[in-house]
Amino acid sequence: MKFAPNHLYIEEYVKCATCGVLIYEERGGKKPQTISKDGKVYCSQWCLDWELARGARESGNPAAAATSR
Repeated sequence: MKFAPNHLYIEEYVKCATCGVLIYEERGGKKPQTISKDGKVYCSQWCLDWELARGARESGNPAAAATSR
């Protein structure tokens, strides 16, 4: 979640692409520790791994799903 410079309103909601948790900026406008891949933002490595495994399962490649764990 990105607050306006005056912190009176929210300029942008940033959510994890997998689990949907809101990602808040830290005080002072510092960026939180996140993972970005292919234009998507993830809150943790686990969420990125889960999405990669889901994509492999949906594409019918169980070997890739097993190795992404």
